[in-house]
Amino acid sequence: MKKGITITGIIFISSCIYGQTHHAADQKKSVPVSVNWVNNLAGDFTFHKKWSYPENVFKNEFGQLNCDGECPEEITKMEDKHGKILKDSLPAFYKLVDTTHQFHSILCKAWCYEWAGTDYMEVSQKNDTTYCYTLTNAATHCSLQLVILNNYCLATVDLKSIVPGGDATFYCNNGYITIDKTLWNKGILKADFSLNFDNKEKPVYWKGKIYSTIKAE
Repeated sequence: MKKGITITGIIFISSCIYGQTHHAADQKKSVPVSVNWVNNLAGDFTFHKKWSYPENVFKNEFGQLNCDGECPEEITKMEDKHGKILKDSLPAFYKLVDTTHQFHSILCKAWCYEWAGTDYMEVSQKNDTTYCYTLTNAATHCSLQLVILNNYCLATVDLKSIVPGGDATFYCNNGYITIDKTLWNKGILKADFSLNFDNKEKPVYWKGKIYSTIKAE
């Protein structure tokens, strides 16, 4: 009886966080995966010490960190005709352009439409429920989304396609997730997982390791 209540609760909560695009009835298509809790999860998690600049930041030929793509309009006035940032504009430039080191929080492999890799997973917790989702980028348009409640994890993959009418949601049918309980109690999600998702044309899968601070909402 307790198991049934837990699964029903996680389905309800998942329908709330995915809100406008998902409905409670659809969430039942995902099979809740039991969480395997361990006190000390073994394996190589050194990836979380690696970092990258934000996607639109690059080093120009002058060795300066510059912005390309979606950038504040104001910065064009701070560069000369060769694209070099003017010396007296550097402080103002870097107040507008984020050049902070972004530490990686997931190491993963996957197959999904319009997937080319991702290094980041956002993790937040509200009350007893933890919400996780991988960040998309210019080449990756699908996101792994996890809801963890008590001893269960509900997973979906959301595709926001660049192809008109190509948006899709893929529902988990089986897999595993192992979480380090010791670090969990300290506010860190350290996990190893492998999840499979329904898809008629070709099975969707997502597997890897997570190491991310759990933000409180």
